Amino acid sequence: MYVPELFAEPDTEVMHEVIRARPMATLVTLNAAGLEANHIPLVLQAQPDSLGVLQGHVARSNPLWHEHPQNTEVLVIFQGPESYVTPSWYASKAEHGKVVPTWNYVSVHARGKLRVFEDVGQIRSQLEALTAQSEAAFAHQWRVSDAPQDFVEKLIESIVGIEIVITELKGKWKVSQNRPPEDRASVIAGLSEMGKEEMADLVRTRGGKPNQQT
Repeated sequence: MYVPELFAEPDTEVMHEVIRARPMATLVTLNAAGLEANHIPLVLQAQPDSLGVLQGHVARSNPLWHEHPQNTEVLVIFQGPESYVTPSWYASKAEHGKVVPTWNYVSVHARGKLRVFEDVGQIRSQLEALTAQSEAAFAHQWRVSDAPQDFVEKLIESIVGIEIVITELKGKWKVSQNRPPEDRASVIAGLSEMGKEEMADLVRTRGGKPNQQT
């Protein structure tokens, strides 16, 4: 991923926050047929003195788990907030007209080593962690133990656990840092009018770095 210095996010914890908030990941691998992408929700397990471990599962019928040797290097992509930015919003449009459309977005790329596990207890623990994370926003939270035991056991037999030990994290926060203050203010207004409050807040809080045209 190309990351100009102005848009780079070096803080591991900030990148971890995006992974936790947007766990639906794109896992990119290279097999004999070429590049392959799988879309899998992953749970981040933070570990001391490391970048963390991502855990998830795939259907046993998915060849991903057996077509790669253990510790194969993979790329995992997490997409944060994003929004189209029309040049009509820029205050500088009326001044000189030298403006063009762009896209604001947040993205985190994690490189790591892919491992596979079939231990039933480990898979169940991972399912419980994923469920707890996903259900946290609900008033009445569903748990794996709410389903009949034999039903859960049968489902676990049909999946395989995966984990990626993260070796590199790269974050890109492109949120109008390269625009002058008056343009950022008008972008915030435009995004808010469209109901894109999450991106508007990012431009408000993260966009005010020294101006740099890129």
